[in-house]
Amino acid sequence: MAEYKLGEVESIFADIIWNNEPLSSRRLAELAEERLNWKRTTTYTILKRLCDRGLFQNEGGKVTSLVSREEFYARRSEQFVEDTFQGSLPAFLAAFGSRKKLSGAEIDELQKVIDSMRG
Repeated sequence: MAEYKLGEVESIFADIIWNNEPLSSRRLAELAEERLNWKRTTTYTILKRLCDRGLFQNEGGKVTSLVSREEFYARRSEQFVEDTFQGSLPAFLAAFGSRKKLSGAEIDELQKVIDSMRG
């Protein structure tokens, strides 16, 4: 099972993969060198770590995701609500809404999400 948590640099690296997949591990190393100033060995070490965590795979030198960016952030959000608000989405929204007033458009958008969940 994938671990839905990334450090800041790991997030940048994951975005490189998500934005360019499928890509060769060689091309990934080139992009990481351009964006992060990493040596090839650093790229391969971090790639292996993220592959071991179940987020990406490197099969025959071809790097692809096992978890999409959308799925990753959805799961990360769920994990945050679970860890911080005992899984209560209403408690999360109440806490969020107590510090930031939502616009009418945002409230309408949330209502659409709620309505779509009712089926």
